[in-house]
Amino acid sequence: MKYRFFLSQAVALMLLPVFAGTALADDTSRPDGVIELFTSQGCSSCPPADALFQEFAKNPDFVALAYHVDYWDYLGWRDKMSKPESTERQYGYMRSFGSRSVYTPQVVINGRIHVNGAKRADIMDGLAELDEAGQGMSVSVSVERSGDSLMIQAGPSQDGSGKAHLVLVYFDPPTPVGIGTGENKGRTVTYWNAVSDIQTGGMWHGEAATYELPASKIARNGGCAVLLQSVSKEGEPGPVLGAAVLRYSD
Repeated sequence: MKYRFFLSQAVALMLLPVFAGTALADDTSRPDGVIELFTSQGCSSCPPADALFQEFAKNPDFVALAYHVDYWDYLGWRDKMSKPESTERQYGYMRSFGSRSVYTPQVVINGRIHVNGAKRADIMDGLAELDEAGQGMSVSVSVERSGDSLMIQAGPSQDGSGKAHLVLVYFDPPTPVGIGTGENKGRTVTYWNAVSDIQTGGMWHGEAATYELPASKIARNGGCAVLLQSVSKEGEPGPVLGAAVLRYSD
């Protein structure tokens, strides 16, 4: 099954002139990296990664997203935040990387490499390696809310060429979960930035563009990340070229 971006509803897309709006959060246009954690409430190896991920989620220098997969649900505890879309995204990365299997906890950095999500040194080394190779965020992206709309600005590439999907990833506010059965029975874990939905909001073609999208799906105290992500001819997720995140204030 090929990777695809899931749309739970039609997304209206308009290219409009920039206008002033009230932002819920003012985020940097080029974060230090995008951290995507694949985790599960039913995985005994995941709590240390969830705790480490919390540090990235709180740090405004990063765009951090937690995808709860559903393939460990059979172990005795159904992850209440798991989504088949999250599992499919992980499998899409697996195919992009030429891997033979998926695992948890896994962290994908900038859509380019993957490491053990419980190992801080591996994540930091991966970020440094990509930065030195010029594979960080190369395109400026910003997002703010204006009324009932999200206003997204994407800058140009260095040479005005390129193509990428504008991907919107909605996430929940920090949520404590008491786990009653399974490998983590008896634990209470607070999960940060658990992904609730993924949508494609448009296309970017290497030039500066402004997008207006509905803001209605942002959960109160949750938020939305915007990823400018290239996609292979086969539809698999590729490098993230730019990113931004908007959160409701507590």
